[in-house]
Amino acid sequence: MKFNQWTLGLAAVGAVSLASVVSADEAKVSQVQTALSSTTLSGYVDVAAQYNPGNNSYDGTIAPGVANSKVDSFSLNDFDIALDKPQDESPWASGYHVDLNYGTDAINAGLGPVRQAYVALRTPIGNGIDWKVGGFDNIIGYEGNTDGANPNYTRSYGYSVEPTTYVGALANYKVNSVIDVQAGVANSYTAIDNNKSTSAKTYLADIAFTAPDSWGFLKGATLNLGVNEAFNGNYKTIGSYGTTNSTANYYAGLTLPTPITALKVGAAFDWVNYANAYGAANPKDDSIWIAGVYASYQATDKLSLNLRGEYDKDDLNANQGEELTATVQYNLWANVISRAEFRWDHAAHDTQYGANDQNANAYLVALNLIYQF
Repeated sequence: MKFNQWTLGLAAVGAVSLASVVSADEAKVSQVQTALSSTTLSGYVDVAAQYNPGNNSYDGTIAPGVANSKVDSFSLNDFDIALDKPQDESPWASGYHVDLNYGTDAINAGLGPVRQAYVALRTPIGNGIDWKVGGFDNIIGYEGNTDGANPNYTRSYGYSVEPTTYVGALANYKVNSVIDVQAGVANSYTAIDNNKSTSAKTYLADIAFTAPDSWGFLKGATLNLGVNEAFNGNYKTIGSYGTTNSTANYYAGLTLPTPITALKVGAAFDWVNYANAYGAANPKDDSIWIAGVYASYQATDKLSLNLRGEYDKDDLNANQGEELTATVQYNLWANVISRAEFRWDHAAHDTQYGANDQNANAYLVALNLIYQF
């Protein structure tokens, strides 16, 4: 071990012993190793090649859920690294979670490459309340921020109108094996907001029901009901939807097993209300509602087929349309999700797709690889 000059000087006059210094340093190293030994590292690398036949260009109008930067391109969708120290089963358990990501699909909580970074805590009240304090993922929606956990390569219309991350505090309470409740408060609609007043906060809640074993083939079916109410105080821009001083997201999602073991189906409904859209000079309450259906068929251990269909009625932007997506997934390589996808979008009462917005239909073909570690 190499000692600095100050330590050697103290040892020379007998103020310290080198043996005690060595013991102290070894104890510090041991403490660090103990703290890190329960931390896990995981993540994924998501890449794709996408072709938009005939009617799109890089600067053209594209459908919700489809990234403009990926048109007719190879893409690094997301490189995600997660660090976890899971909570144990003790009454006052603690831990943490961090997600760092980079790429065309990367999501951040207003803090550079950070998608999630929260302290996990438990308080021994009833069955135990688990807390997330910091930056965490959205709690409503059929699809989530983790690419490989979604059934399709492209995002849904519903996902495109839902918030993605929050910075705040979230409580989770498992009432029993059937009912699970989440509730929290966070900064305004975007994760980091310039409006810091106490009245400009987001309030979020979700309740999940899981069918018990006594329900036969329906055991494990889930129903989620969630709400996200964001009040922004003064008028400000919300994504591409003009200006508004209040945004409310209401969500209902259902997943169902079927008598065919390999087949599962699902449904999702999103309703988004934009109160006083376009500002005080022109108060207007507009809304978007989206209905979606999902089906997944696990043909073999490696082969699955995932289908998604959606209808979108957008009063805010005076649009109506639908999309149909078919995804074939075959896991040929270990730890790799391999997908081929076809997507069709249709504008019901408009010609809004393509470089000159002259097409009622848009098409997409993609190959997608996700390595998970």
